[in-house]
Formats: sequence, C-alpha cells, structure tokens
Amino acid sequence: MARIEANFYSYSLEHGVDIEVTIPSFSSCDHKPDKKPTHELPALFPVLYLLHGHGNDYQCWTRYTSVERLAEEQRIAIVTFNSLNKAYNNRGGDDRYYDFLNEELPSFVTSMFPISKRPEDTYIAGLSMGGYGTLVHALTSPEKYCAFGAMSPGVFSDRRDPSFIDPAEELKARIAEGTKLPKGYICCGTNDFLYDRVVRFVEMCHELGADFVWHPVEGYEHEWRYWDVEIANFLKWIPRTDYYADKPHKI
Repeated sequence: MARIEANFYSYSLEHGVDIEVTIPSFSSCDHKPDKKPTHELPALFPVLYLLHGHGNDYQCWTRYTSVERLAEEQRIAIVTFNSLNKAYNNRGGDDRYYDFLNEELPSFVTSMFPISKRPEDTYIAGLSMGGYGTLVHALTSPEKYCAFGAMSPGVFSDRRDPSFIDPAEELKARIAEGTKLPKGYICCGTNDFLYDRVVRFVEMCHELGADFVWHPVEGYEHEWRYWDVEIANFLKWIPRTDYYADKPHKI
C-alpha cells in the first residue's frame, strides 16, 4: 500500500492544504516465482473521499481505523484532507471548503494520481462533522458520486449561520426536482448523543421516498471503535463497476 502525504497550494482556500492519498500498490504478498514484479497498473482506481470529524485532522482515519488495510484488500484509493472545523462549507473569506472538496480536490487528485474521474467510481463518506459534510456534498452534487456513507452524522445545520448548508433542505429540493440521488448508507450507534437526531433525519428520508440504507447498531457511542466497524461495512456495501471490483487482494 502506498500512502502519500502531500501539501499543495489551493486556489479555493488561498493557502496550503494537507492531504493524504492511500493507493493500492505492489506488496510483499504479490511476489510470485513465475511472475515479474511491476508497478504498472491495468486500470485507474476508484476513489473514496473520506471526511474527518470536528477536532480531527486528515490522518485520523488511517490512525484509528483499519481503512488502509481495507483499501488495499478492496483495491480502492482513499483521499483525506484537513478541513479544520469548517464543516466542508464555504465559511466566508478564504475558507471556501465547499468549493475545495466539490471541485478542486478531485481535479488535483485525478490529475496527479492513478485515480478515476468517473462518477460511478467515486464515493464519499465521513463521520460526525464529516458525516454532515458527506450529506451536504452528496445531496448538493449528486451527479458526482455513486454512493455515500454518513456515519454518526450531524444532520441538522446551525440555522443561525447562513453559511451552513442544511442537508434536510437539500434532500427535499432534490426530491422535488426528481433528481437521481447516489445510493446512501447512514449509520449511528444507539448510545450516540446524536442518535435521536439521526433517527429523525432517516425518518424524513423515508417519508420523502429516499431509499437510503439505515444501520443502527446497539451499544456504540460517538467513538472510533464504532467507525472502525462501519468503514469496513461501508466498503463491502458500496456498488462497484470498476476493473478491480471482482478482484479482491489479500495482504
């Protein structure tokens, strides 16, 4: 597995930004006596943009979960980045984190790395604040994603702050427009302080006719132990049509 940390100047943010790109690669398990080693690839990789929560950073997903191993096994690239505590919205001034994730980051990543640009190969997921950001981006730009995963998401925006996009209102708007939505996976531990709010959001989704998977799990709180379980579930669940979809990899 190749894990690449990069810092580049963002024209959306007007400052440098840290990202981490995890890409399946040749490993010691790939050595075969009758096969010449190579780093050449038969196809571009699908990609999951993975969003961190409030108070976290771009390294937390790879530090606290098994996502690196899972990405290698399932042959999918993972991209994380520092959004500070800006909730993946444009927050005024140079803090255009919505624009960065929606436009600039995919352009940078697919230009620099062996990653597919196809919407059917593109996924987004996140936890807590990142779960909120996942819903915002999947519902405002549904044409960009094949599927999304909102884990323990902060589902109702702060209406006192006009920069916060409300996922509930965006969902209602897309339903009214008749827009095709990405497949969705929403989950939360039953002991999570956000659980009741997530349940209300899911009930609203079903009432509107949005057929998202709902996966509550008994006993878990707002914790990495739970998200480690759910990232594995999500990666097994996502619909795949890419070259690597039927080629799991053991490490």
